[in-house]
Amino acid sequence: MLELGSRTSASASAPASASAPASRAPVDRYARWTGLAVGALASRWLLPMNNGEGTLYAIVVFGLCAVAGVLLGDILTAPRRGAVRTAALTPRRVRDYVPPRMTALLLALATALVVLLTAAATVASPDDLGRAGRALTLTCRGVTESAGPWPGLYYGLPILASLALATAACGWSLRRIATRPGDEQSRRDRALAIVAAWGLVVSSSLFGVASMVSGALMSTTCDGALGVAGNWTVWPLGLIALLTAPWCLFTIISPRATAWRGRRAGTGGTDRR
Repeated sequence: MLELGSRTSASASAPASASAPASRAPVDRYARWTGLAVGALASRWLLPMNNGEGTLYAIVVFGLCAVAGVLLGDILTAPRRGAVRTAALTPRRVRDYVPPRMTALLLALATALVVLLTAAATVASPDDLGRAGRALTLTCRGVTESAGPWPGLYYGLPILASLALATAACGWSLRRIATRPGDEQSRRDRALAIVAAWGLVVSSSLFGVASMVSGALMSTTCDGALGVAGNWTVWPLGLIALLTAPWCLFTIISPRATAWRGRRAGTGGTDRR
């Protein structure tokens, strides 16, 4: 795609705020809220499940519904077209529209989530009913202790699948936003909303997994120094995820995904998230 320059002097002098961003369209806002509402209802239905399964799955489902709502709003809302323009040889890239600092943080959290689930799966064991990948079993001083739920493959695979699904859907949407017609601010607003929706899946899933790992380690006395190190690893991750999730949620429910202007937009603003 080619970045476009203004054809007429009148169009060139028009302020960027003259046309309201498409992200303010009611259908977009209602779609986001509907996704969150459906996620909340589904989460409430899943919460009563035993052994902590309900809480973990409720967190994952809520995040996926939030992503679905944002994507649906983007698809149903036509891009806002500005003045007639002429072409200039400046390609539009996805990275020009996403908030760089928040995106880097979310990518780091996603990596931590995958590493944590992989490590948990390697030490997972069957629970007291023989179901594989649901518990952590340790032996010390001739005593064997089993603690759960533990995010082995039984819990980890659905989380990884939801992360992969959300990543693919949001990546496709960001590419679509960057290459389709529309005004610059609208692209940035929508890209921010997509990143926030993906971030909600990442941060909420990481918080759930960190809580599960910490709960299992704290319920056994055979964890030793390895368990202490594990807790001191997952506690900061859980705290960061807990602080990140509200930002993502606020961005999704806001009428306009917090406007920000970067130097690449050519608007003269300097705020970068």
